[in-house]
Amino acid sequence: MTLSTRDICKLAPVIPVIVVEQLSDAKDLAQALVKGGLPTLEITLRTPCALDAIRAMSEVEGGVVGAGTLLTPKDVKAAKAAGAKFGVSPGVTEALVKSAQDEGLPLLPGAATASEVMFLLEQGYDTLKFFPAEAAGGIPMLKSWFGPLPSVSFCPTGGITIHTAPQYLALPNVLCVGGSWLAPKELMARHDWAGIEALAAQAAALK
Repeated sequence: MTLSTRDICKLAPVIPVIVVEQLSDAKDLAQALVKGGLPTLEITLRTPCALDAIRAMSEVEGGVVGAGTLLTPKDVKAAKAAGAKFGVSPGVTEALVKSAQDEGLPLLPGAATASEVMFLLEQGYDTLKFFPAEAAGGIPMLKSWFGPLPSVSFCPTGGITIHTAPQYLALPNVLCVGGSWLAPKELMARHDWAGIEALAAQAAALK
């Protein structure tokens, strides 16, 4: 069964935004995050092993693995071929939207302006990534959008922490947030999967 982008965003309050440097870490990392209560995982296409990491993490039971930093139709095709269940982009282009639709890949497209939100609504998208959240206006911006654009829900990503996440999650137009604090380099370097699981559990408990 293919989950919609909205369904995916409702699985947990936080989507870990992950940069995988070592392929050998991928499966253990996914298991720790899923066991901690965060099934939705965004693997950014910023490293040479990212697509292989998606393949490896997709084998973890209970996980819903997606590809982040989709920039081109080529990225969309590669992500889909690697087994990604959804895609995430920092912004939006017509070519990217068409490619995602052609490939049947649920897309969480990025928007930072009202015009981008309106364009994506026209394309049939009502669940968007707000990026870069803190730099683009943060909570005040989302509050401002809710009046004229009440049908759109967001996953704010960029600069959000475990401390500020609850304030975002309290907004009526926020389904979840994206967080890069869940797989810190120091814990990854030590292969401290229990520590990462604890961070995931803390995030999963957010309201």
